[in-house]
Amino acid sequence: MSNLKLGPLCLRSIDPTRNMRRFYMLSTQSTLFGGVSLIRNWGRIGTTGQARVKTFDASAEAGEAFGRLERAKRGRGYNSVEEKV
Repeated sequence: MSNLKLGPLCLRSIDPTRNMRRFYMLSTQSTLFGGVSLIRNWGRIGTTGQARVKTFDASAEAGEAFGRLERAKRGRGYNSVEEKV
């Protein structure tokens, strides 16, 4: 298994007209059994939010899921924290 080095990716979506301030974070982490976990955190900025962990057997599968989630969130208007909003 190759070492997967994706993330952490921090995205946010801010729309003052709709009183919306959201964050979405993606990261990967190796498991003790040779798999890779994809960790997602999301919620309103300033709160702890929610988290979900999904474990994959191969790093390629985790990478595909990471890319799919990133594209979906960027399509919904989320931008990287480093990018100008």
